[in-house]
Amino acid sequence: MKQTIAINSVISATFLLTSCASSPEIAPSKNSALNTITKSTAAKKEDGLMQKSLDSWLKNDWEPTIKKDKTIQKKYMKIKKSTKKRDESKVEYVEKSSETFTLQEYVDKASAYMHQKPNDYKSSNVQKIESLPVIGK
Repeated sequence: MKQTIAINSVISATFLLTSCASSPEIAPSKNSALNTITKSTAAKKEDGLMQKSLDSWLKNDWEPTIKKDKTIQKKYMKIKKSTKKRDESKVEYVEKSSETFTLQEYVDKASAYMHQKPNDYKSSNVQKIESLPVIGK
């Protein structure tokens, strides 16, 4: 008896939910009362402040610094174009897009970035963190 009640309730709930979703009068896009309150057009999604900050840092600081390193150029980049003038030659490197990204590539690029942009002790947060009181000592 309990099984038939459970089966009947599942069947009726399934029927009710599927019939409401497929009914054109009840669908949210056709519901005029709902559309008068809120429009169903989705707003254009924009990047947040942190994403914009990260993107600008990557474009303006990370990539130019990495492109200057000779070992990174040899290992992970290819020559885009080479121009020769009288006394100087200029070679422009671009990322190899066909390769898959590896953790070693990131470590190499991060170490190249740190060598070119060393962080001094006064401008880092290490001094501030070390001056905080420690609980439990």
